[in-house]
Amino acid sequence: MKIFLILGAVNAMLAVALGAFGAHGLEGRISDKYLEVWKTGVTYQMFHATGLFVVAFLASRFPQSSLINASGWAMFIGIILFSGSLYVLSTSGIKVLGAITPFGGVAFIIGWILLVIAAAKLL
Repeated sequence: MKIFLILGAVNAMLAVALGAFGAHGLEGRISDKYLEVWKTGVTYQMFHATGLFVVAFLASRFPQSSLINASGWAMFIGIILFSGSLYVLSTSGIKVLGAITPFGGVAFIIGWILLVIAAAKLL
């Protein structure tokens, strides 16, 4: 539980900082298209930071649930792959990095599916 609370808080803080950096530090330095890509990364990072808080809460209630634990790790991996690839793509323009982004999206989906299954079994 503790690790997902920490990961959620760190990722929420990073999403705020990266959102501010995008709005103030990148505006005018990268194209509007890539600024939107950056914003998408920030948005999904914050949504899934919140998801990590949900996972932490449920893990505290059901500490032996491997489904909840796996859900949290899938969300965290999703943040790294999805948002991380969008941040690097936005600032570097290396389009091949866009091929990594869907793997992060799949990790997000898996994380939420695992949470649904855990809720159906445990609640």
